[in-house]
Amino acid sequence: MPESSPQRHAVLALLLAALATLGPFSIDTFLPAMADIGVALAASPLQMQQALSVYLLCYALMMLWHGAISDSVGRRPVILVSCLFFAIASVGCALASDLPTLLLFRGMQGLCGGAGLVVGRAIIRDRFQGHDAQRMMSQVTMLFSVSPAIAPVVGGMLFGAFGWRSIFVFMALLGVALFLLCWRSLPETHQPAARAPFAWRQLAANYLEVGRKREFQLLALAVSCNFAGFFLYIPSAPVFVMKHLGLGHDQFIWMFGPAVGGIMLGAFLSGRLAGRRDARELVSLGYGLMFLAAAANVLSAWLLPPSVWSSVPPLALYSTGMSLAAPSITIVLMDQFPHLRGTVSSMQGFTQTMLSSLLAGVIAPLAWGSTLSLALTMTAFLVAGFVLRSAYRRRINLLA
Repeated sequence: MPESSPQRHAVLALLLAALATLGPFSIDTFLPAMADIGVALAASPLQMQQALSVYLLCYALMMLWHGAISDSVGRRPVILVSCLFFAIASVGCALASDLPTLLLFRGMQGLCGGAGLVVGRAIIRDRFQGHDAQRMMSQVTMLFSVSPAIAPVVGGMLFGAFGWRSIFVFMALLGVALFLLCWRSLPETHQPAARAPFAWRQLAANYLEVGRKREFQLLALAVSCNFAGFFLYIPSAPVFVMKHLGLGHDQFIWMFGPAVGGIMLGAFLSGRLAGRRDARELVSLGYGLMFLAAAANVLSAWLLPPSVWSSVPPLALYSTGMSLAAPSITIVLMDQFPHLRGTVSSMQGFTQTMLSSLLAGVIAPLAWGSTLSLALTMTAFLVAGFVLRSAYRRRINLLA
């Protein structure tokens, strides 16, 4: 019996979510072992932080290419090649004997790790329109958001049982598994007749067309700042979890579990409310939750000693609001350029990940000294995101 349309949509959502997990698993799985990796490779904690920054920098740079290349050659080839090279890079990380070698292969992982997320967004907009696209985007977000909670738990278990190199062996196996799944099940959604020839001048013109539009700039920076308020706690997780909360390397779930639960709840609400509430209402509700969370986070850090029960719930509430607002903003961003959805997805991903790279390498080490400084930094990013989104709304109203 042939699959029904809902069944096919569910399979596609699950596959796209699995592809998007390469990014979170590359970031979160090795967090519990960072200190021991530093000892093994004779690297200081600050030097080890560059294993995250280098990954994110390469991840961001390649985001400019994933979508554009997929606009020219199709979605499927980009996904397959990226999964294969991610697996190869992970093997290189597992065999690294010094920090420069680890950084080299971490950079290679970064070049491959964002393809599933970027091209997956373009696949959704190829196949779905309007509220259906928002629902599918929300389903993918809800499914793949489980990975940041699972990744540090898996990393801690592998590290405890087999040592830190086993973490990268696991990543290699994940890359191979996704390659085989996509080879068998991923459809091509960008047909040859719709493809744009790959040309340097045209590529530069496409990026210029997208990047110089003020509405794109404002919204892309707004969603990046919203995400940065949460992402701040990812590179800070070893300090936040083990120093401030006093937990062990196998207890990262106490931070990531509730935070990821918030992401899933926000994505679920976004999908359920699609068609019942317009995008502006959903984004406004998301910001309301984020501001409530930021205020609770600052007050908790100021008045109470750090603990799982006082320091983690605000993160869950913030991630709920962030995830509720993000799908609607992403759809608006991509619909500004229907003929360049892959390029728009790349530009948005580049903007967000470059800010995350700066945050991981520079801002997080300055902020993770106390829970109060982390909470204040989160609030600063949220305010910046809100101001940018408000500027976008004012501009739209003036142009209307």
